[in-house]
Amino acid sequence: MEITYTVIVYIITYIMGALNKLFFKEIPNKYIPIQNVIIGVLSGVACYYLGIYDNMLQSLVLCFMSAIGAGGTADLVKTIKGDEK
Repeated sequence: MEITYTVIVYIITYIMGALNKLFFKEIPNKYIPIQNVIIGVLSGVACYYLGIYDNMLQSLVLCFMSAIGAGGTADLVKTIKGDEK
């Protein structure tokens, strides 16, 4: 059951990140960590109110960590491909 929660959190984080990229095409690299924190908090609140997690603090921390991890993974892939600006 815990794997299902993690997949749902990743999907919410991905959707929010994709929407952000859709509306804000060119965000300077120095603001990406702030973007990830905001996405993590919004994901945490959404997961709490959707009933995925029963505890608000647990929801916020897990979603925050997922968003930061997703951002780090995206940067790693970009660096490996050589797309770094």
